[in-house]
Amino acid sequence: MSKIEQVKINLNLEEIFRYKLVRERDGLSNVGHKAGWIEWNEDGTFKKLHNEPAVGRSLILDPQRISYTWMTTTVTEILEQKENYIKFATTNSLYELWQND
Repeated sequence: MSKIEQVKINLNLEEIFRYKLVRERDGLSNVGHKAGWIEWNEDGTFKKLHNEPAVGRSLILDPQRISYTWMTTTVTEILEQKENYIKFATTNSLYELWQND
């Protein structure tokens, strides 16, 4: 019986995807090609998608027509923001978002 050799490929997803999101409390991370910031109507329905973060908006990772990779609850505070990085608090978590150019 012949043995099939399995080739291992070292693949770093962080280098392939443009965005990396990490939730502080448990280290859960997600990666994506796109990120957007959702503005909500007062009744909790979608109002507008933005490119910039702001208090009251939610981060959405890889938004598609009817799906997404991850969406946070609304931002309550922006703790730190610099080029290609933001740390922010939501109603129930702390997150860090990095952008690879």
